[in-house]
Amino acid sequence: MSHLEKVDTGSSATAVNPNQHTLRKRPYRVRSTPFSEILDHKYAGSGTQEDPFMVEWLPNDPENPMTYSQTYKWIITVQVAIATLCVSLSSSAYTGAAISLRETFQVDQLIITLGVSLFVLGFAFGPLIWAPLSEVLGRRNLFIFANLMYTLWQGVAVASPNIESLLVFRFLSGLFGASPLVNSGGTLADMFSANQRGLAMALFAAAPFLGPALGPITGGFLGESGGWKWVLGYVAIFAAVVTAVGILTLPETYAPYLLRKRAQRLSKVTGKHYICKLDKGKDLRLKTMFSVALSRPWLLLFHEPIVLILSIYVAIVYGILYSLFGAFPIVFQQERGWSPGIGGLAFCGVLVGMIIAVGYIVFYENPRYVRIAKSLGGVAPPEVRLPSCMVGAVAIVVGLAIFAATDSPSIHWIAPIIGSAPFGFGMVLIFLSLMNYLTDSYLIYAASVLAANSVIRSLFGFAFPLFTKNMYQIGGANGIHWGPAIAGFLALICLPFPFVFAKYGAKIRAKCKYSSEAAAFLEQLRGTSQPGPDGKPSPVAEPNEASGYDGDVADDPELLRQYTSHADVMPGDGAITNVNSSCNHSSVGHP
Repeated sequence: MSHLEKVDTGSSATAVNPNQHTLRKRPYRVRSTPFSEILDHKYAGSGTQEDPFMVEWLPNDPENPMTYSQTYKWIITVQVAIATLCVSLSSSAYTGAAISLRETFQVDQLIITLGVSLFVLGFAFGPLIWAPLSEVLGRRNLFIFANLMYTLWQGVAVASPNIESLLVFRFLSGLFGASPLVNSGGTLADMFSANQRGLAMALFAAAPFLGPALGPITGGFLGESGGWKWVLGYVAIFAAVVTAVGILTLPETYAPYLLRKRAQRLSKVTGKHYICKLDKGKDLRLKTMFSVALSRPWLLLFHEPIVLILSIYVAIVYGILYSLFGAFPIVFQQERGWSPGIGGLAFCGVLVGMIIAVGYIVFYENPRYVRIAKSLGGVAPPEVRLPSCMVGAVAIVVGLAIFAATDSPSIHWIAPIIGSAPFGFGMVLIFLSLMNYLTDSYLIYAASVLAANSVIRSLFGFAFPLFTKNMYQIGGANGIHWGPAIAGFLALICLPFPFVFAKYGAKIRAKCKYSSEAAAFLEQLRGTSQPGPDGKPSPVAEPNEASGYDGDVADDPELLRQYTSHADVMPGDGAITNVNSSCNHSSVGHP
């Protein structure tokens, strides 16, 4: 019987014109599913409050982001990549205005540096807010709200009457700017299947890395010619354009939110009870979601040595990157007498290294991983992710050593710039490799693991620039060498980490409570539980509030697909996962 024939207004059945309930097309909604087809679909359930209809996608559903045309998917990919680039670029473009800011507000360089640090500090808190909200509000609504506020604070900063207000606006800009960093990677995972999104995620992965390297170049020339207001005005205009285009054209892609809205329409029209199939058994109250988002990352961080050690490693590398925004002006402007604009070009070495790293991932690392995964039946152990991290770990030590040895004005300027390229190369490899290693190791806990990583990373990014100047004053005249040398020593201490985990990672994971629980849960869902290290069956992970899983999914193909997938990691600030693919995945570094 058609759902149209079941409409009950309380006394008698009434006819419904399905055409009036079909979603109208808009620039941000280029496809819509006829409501008559939605009504006529056979949903599981009986339509009662105790046994509601389970709303799912129709076959070849036009509103399902997975069915978008490749052209449309790539348009959206470019759009969210630019949104991410806009925020990451703004974090460092500010450094190009340092001289102008000092002259205007008559403050010390350390106070000016706080503008970078506080912006990055916003990245630490943003993911804890925007990730839970995206599950309730959807990606598009959150993009509009957060980007409008981000643009507002960027614009207001231009009119700052004093340095105190400017620093407050920088923090608020970083806080709201974390939204696209958190959710953009998930948007791609919403649209591309695992075997399609390798190139998309690889190109998208470049945005949060290239932004900080491009910022000093563009900001340096603007700050030199127009002063600090031109620099901040430029990033505000960039943000306004990105936001306006997003409001007009960026579609909603988060499947649970779209199906939830469809269920609400069906319930309103028919009088029956419908719920999104993906929401079955979930507690969607904001209070609960924020409670988990704020507590679970810390629980994993301090109970899982894998998470703690690798998060500290990534945080150190991230902190070194942001310390360079204070180091390069000392090395190239103060010591060599370069102008802010020309001094910004020194970041081209880091930029080139990052671009080479993306090519390495696309053309070597990802195909290597896919080959190994296929040879092992579709899913490779997490340790297969680590060889590129080993390469990156060596590269950043070599790069910092070259930079430390050649940053003196008596040595040709090209030498330290060449030395910075291996650092940029290694940083990208370390980030992508370790983000994926953590994701593969923790699966159902991946979002919380990466949130913990993001918070620690951003705190290091906040702190490192504040003592960069002092690092370069150690040893008097030789301080210019000691600054990068100290960073190199930190990287050298961390160098063994990927090698140790590559050899002993499986044993360590087996002894870690949450990692072994996630692995056992995955095996349970596949129905192929494997023996543990002691030869006994692995313990079955019990559903609990920390896992984000509250229902029986073993017999549900859609939820099985959701929980046996890997998270797509946006490698910038505030990485968060979106589980939306099949087990046999091949995205670049997820990216």
